[in-house]
Amino acid sequence: MSLIDRLKRDTREEIKAKRDSKQPSLERVPDEVRLNTRVRHTVSSDKIRQKAPSYKNDQYKALRERIQEKLVAELDPSIDVTQTEEVRRTILDMYDQLLSQENIILSRAERERMFEAIAAEILGFGPLEPLLADETVSEIMVNGPDKVYVERKGKLSKTPVIFEDNAHVLKVIDRIVSPLGRRIDESSPMVDARLPDGSRVNAIIPPLSLNGPTLTIRKFEKDPLTVDDLVRFGTVTPEVADFLRACVIARLNVVVSGGTGAGKTTLLNVLSSFIPGDERIVTVENAAELQLRQEHVVTLESRPPNIEGKGEVTIRDLVINTLRMRPDRIVVGECRAGEALDMLQAMNTGHEGSLTTAHANSPRDSLSRLETMCLMAGMDLPIRAIREQVAAAIDLIIQISRLRDGSRKIVSITEVQGMEGDVIVMSDIFAFEQQGFENGHIVGRLKPTGIRPKFHERLEAMGLGLSPSIFGVSLRL
Repeated sequence: MSLIDRLKRDTREEIKAKRDSKQPSLERVPDEVRLNTRVRHTVSSDKIRQKAPSYKNDQYKALRERIQEKLVAELDPSIDVTQTEEVRRTILDMYDQLLSQENIILSRAERERMFEAIAAEILGFGPLEPLLADETVSEIMVNGPDKVYVERKGKLSKTPVIFEDNAHVLKVIDRIVSPLGRRIDESSPMVDARLPDGSRVNAIIPPLSLNGPTLTIRKFEKDPLTVDDLVRFGTVTPEVADFLRACVIARLNVVVSGGTGAGKTTLLNVLSSFIPGDERIVTVENAAELQLRQEHVVTLESRPPNIEGKGEVTIRDLVINTLRMRPDRIVVGECRAGEALDMLQAMNTGHEGSLTTAHANSPRDSLSRLETMCLMAGMDLPIRAIREQVAAAIDLIIQISRLRDGSRKIVSITEVQGMEGDVIVMSDIFAFEQQGFENGHIVGRLKPTGIRPKFHERLEAMGLGLSPSIFGVSLRL
């Protein structure tokens, strides 16, 4: 079903639902709404902060809805909605013509504001469009129709953006998930999805969410961040960036560990950018988020079961399938369950240079998490056997955290050295040292511990030798 057809379907359902309520006609809109709705219009988020006066909201809303219904009804269902600018001009011409025909008088600012709201509903994601266009917003959280929060520079704040009601939020959620072949309803009230630009989306609705439909969008940069950006932000130092580049080129198996919102996927993107362009990369994700710039990339995405409970394809299924696709590198967006065992087996059977992420608070915790996830595969393996697999497969763990001031920094880089008895031996190569707290920002630097990693000879064998000073060795001599 095309977007225009879905819009017409939604419009018909709204009309049916409101049949018993009296709707004002275009000709009967009060003069005060026609002539004196003092609302500023903008497209950017900082200009959506003024709303129509409360005593005029109902009339303004009714007018906008009826104009939108007429526009949707007159749009050609075969129109190519991917040509956004062309469709936008078509809607604008129809909008101006409709206002003229119905003799609706609005100020220039009012006309523009109403048109932007209607265009956002038809072509985009309604009230969320200004927030999605705001480059300072990194995350959007909708807790029901009248509570919309955003994250800017690691700090949360409430916005004046509101939806009409729960049904309006549900309509936006459906518009996000439907093109991906996913659904959300009472029988399946949770869904993971993505926006066209790759931004991560999670939605959960009643009866599980008592606040009403809840939507969380983690935005990604239109232009993926590079290692130079991370250096500029203070996430990593230039010396450590050179070290990580060498590790990826040398085909070390790397796990990026951190908490929710710490920046694991962003760092994984940057690490993936170090993979040489002549290698075949296969990515496996729950919702495709990685933005690799290499040419030879195959992107796989898991699939939830259909309405009959069939057709599910899990991350583990995809990881197993990648082994038959002749990959040079396997990149798993996140290990959450039994796929961890298959990932470790792939790393131990010739698929070196693999990358993945895991939720954990420290490098040691990430190993414990990997052990737990391997047990979730349903194999009755002894703990020692699992630990041997982990110790043999993982070369490096990068711990990234979101600090108290909202900044995201790599706080440790740890080498997995092997087993001693029943314990996996680890050694920190770099560790973050906080030096103070100034003007609301944490001051510190990622410093070497003075220990040269055991795989340093492997780097030298590939012509990737690094200066001993990077590891702080010269400081000890």
